[in-house]
Amino acid sequence: MSASESGWPTPALSDVCEVAPKDAALPPEAPFVPMDAVKVGERWPTYYEARGTRSGVRAQPGDVLFARITPCLENGKLAQVPSGLERVGGSTEFIVVRPGHLVDWGYLYYWCMEPSVRSKAKALMAGATGRMRLGAADLRQFRIPLPPMDEQRRIVALLEDHLSRLDAAQQGVLNALSRSSALRDAVLATAVAEAARSTGVVIERLGSLAKVSSGLTPLKGNRAFYDNGTIPWITSGDLHQGLITRSTQFVTQEALDQTTLKIVPAGSLLIAMYGEGKTRGTTAELGIDATTNQACAAIAVRDDALRPWVRLVLDANYGKLRRLAAGGVQPNLSLGVVKAIEIPLLRPDLRDELLARRTALDDAHSRLREQLDVAHRRGISLRRALLAAAFSGQLTAEAAAA
Repeated sequence: MSASESGWPTPALSDVCEVAPKDAALPPEAPFVPMDAVKVGERWPTYYEARGTRSGVRAQPGDVLFARITPCLENGKLAQVPSGLERVGGSTEFIVVRPGHLVDWGYLYYWCMEPSVRSKAKALMAGATGRMRLGAADLRQFRIPLPPMDEQRRIVALLEDHLSRLDAAQQGVLNALSRSSALRDAVLATAVAEAARSTGVVIERLGSLAKVSSGLTPLKGNRAFYDNGTIPWITSGDLHQGLITRSTQFVTQEALDQTTLKIVPAGSLLIAMYGEGKTRGTTAELGIDATTNQACAAIAVRDDALRPWVRLVLDANYGKLRRLAAGGVQPNLSLGVVKAIEIPLLRPDLRDELLARRTALDDAHSRLREQLDVAHRRGISLRRALLAAAFSGQLTAEAAAA
């Protein structure tokens, strides 16, 4: 053992913990932790599945499940098996680290989160690009600063106190952003509804003001129609961007020639016909020529001067559109519902006034989002500094001096 600057011994991890322990087989009904059940920043798995016939790692309460594959390791995926369970199984992409009698459970968990540990683990990954992994043999050689048990528990208590305050502060900013978004949407919806009730306002159906069509998923399962493609292909999951100026998926010219796929011109509006979470009913403007999947309705407004107003009305009707979706497990909008959306045709000056109000609301929301990003980055930096201080002895030294 060597001595750290804090005076604590720094044994190899394998001297005080079991790394990838060899345990007896598990019964089929044993709880199983898939990789998706481990969320970054959450100490305990979020759910369990029945193991069944799956192979994988074997763990017990107190064991840390250390994700070893890219990108899970880089993202900081890490969990600990809680007390109250017996043995559990887990994905083969975890390395199990079992604390010995000299190591506190919480101390081990937070040490595994420490920035220098994560950086070293990332540097030691090996394998093919996209499937790189950390080896258990490499993790065994890591050095862990090891103060007395009472000191470990003090460190854990201080970390949990500080980290809970950081989490609360970041959640407060997120709540403020959510309230701002809801207020903006409510103001828009109210303004459009009031405008529609104004005397002399003509109401037109969207289908009479625009060409409304849906896209297609070309030859699902045939990768030849996607690989080496150059034509952007937009899905409903891309619509959160607002203005779509790039694509991550492409199809080939052959896919266009042999299917009913059509190019949707830049300037068209898109609306999500279905999708998970809050995707359904969202709108975006297409800033590039592209094709779309069947979950998107493309709206080509015939009068360019009306396009910003139509976009505002669609955004204002987001909640209503979600309620109009039909179906079972995955409710969806139909082209008929989209074509029937009512568009109040205001005088140009009133239209411009509401559009200007929308711009002001969007600007205020964007400023708040920028503040959220700053707060988020600051929170990450503080978290890193806090963990580094904890395992160098500075955290408890500062607490003792305070």
